Amino acid sequence: MKKLKEAKSAGFEVFPTQLGFFPYLWLIYMSLPVINMLSEEGWKMGIGFALIGLFLVTYRQLYFAAGTPRFFAWLGIQMSIIFILCMWYHPTYMYMGFFTANFIGWYTDRRNFTLSLVLFGIIETVPLIKNASLLGWKDLVFMIPFFLIMLFSPFGIRSLNRRQELERELAQANEQIRNLIKGEERMRIARDLHDTLGHTLSLITLKSQLVEKLAAKDPVKAQLEAREIQNTSRAALRQVRELVSDMRTATLPEELLEAQIILESADIELVSTGNPKLEGISDLAHNILSLCLREAVTNVVKHSQASQCRIDIESLDNEWRLLVADNGIGLKGKDDGASGSNGLKGMAERLSLIGGTIEAVSEPQGTKLNIRVPIIIKNRKEDTTHEHQSADSRGPANAARRSGFLA
Repeated sequence: MKKLKEAKSAGFEVFPTQLGFFPYLWLIYMSLPVINMLSEEGWKMGIGFALIGLFLVTYRQLYFAAGTPRFFAWLGIQMSIIFILCMWYHPTYMYMGFFTANFIGWYTDRRNFTLSLVLFGIIETVPLIKNASLLGWKDLVFMIPFFLIMLFSPFGIRSLNRRQELERELAQANEQIRNLIKGEERMRIARDLHDTLGHTLSLITLKSQLVEKLAAKDPVKAQLEAREIQNTSRAALRQVRELVSDMRTATLPEELLEAQIILESADIELVSTGNPKLEGISDLAHNILSLCLREAVTNVVKHSQASQCRIDIESLDNEWRLLVADNGIGLKGKDDGASGSNGLKGMAERLSLIGGTIEAVSEPQGTKLNIRVPIIIKNRKEDTTHEHQSADSRGPANAARRSGFLA
């Protein structure tokens, strides 16, 4: 297992800490060989307990030797111990092979897996055949199914480990894709800024230098150049707005898909209702709602300890609504407090730009975030823009023209 191979311990560990109590649970089955060995006497009992002790050592070492050449050596020692105990003690020691079968399933290389499985089959089969005459037919009928399970279980374990490895590789590949997309987007933004604003700002710089020179020599021409600077700056502002509009990448459908991936990775069930493609919503409002959804889902994963998250998206007559609810511990159980948390403050600040509101409600069975954005925000923005344009037409330039300062 690659994960165990890459893990490095700072101090002594009985078993790898990332596996928790799993390795210790297997030790329960070692009570059976120990009980059987108590029926032996003298030196035979002493050698038997020594072999069982060595078996425990191999069991521990195999966890730390996974993915290294030492793994096969420790596996060979473990199989040899089982063979000795089955041949010269009692064939029921074959049940210790369940430990070995588990480790054989860790092999990702087909050649090593096949070789180990063949050797394991031999050391289990030979003692069973040799001692068949000593065992009654009832014992054989009972032992053979377990024998077959031991031989075939490595295939299932290997398949499960392979699936987990593929899932890790897929997660890493998705993360690399996201990073590449972000890098490409940064390069695009840099190119667009250079191409759209570089020339414009250079032109403004040259014209401002020209105005400075003409101010004393030719005031009328200087005023004309100053007007050109104003027009150029307005064009630059228009280019920036267009660029920012093109840069908008956060949308509700994309964030909903991303939320599903994040919640599934945290073993949280997602229940989603409504259409995330809100009709008539402005780019700014869409972007802010998407960022709020991202922040809310992140809080659910980090703090809620929930098993389910519900996301409802509604488009009403006068507002858009976004509801994010979980069945976790509620706001009081979170480390960052209630509505004063940084995440909620950030969402509230974003929503205030478009007249939206956020309400956090802590319930006995989780937390609800109600986000509301008025639909009229787009019209307000257009009215404001229109008023500014009208003010520009009535503003300083017009007044200067009426006063005779501009031709």
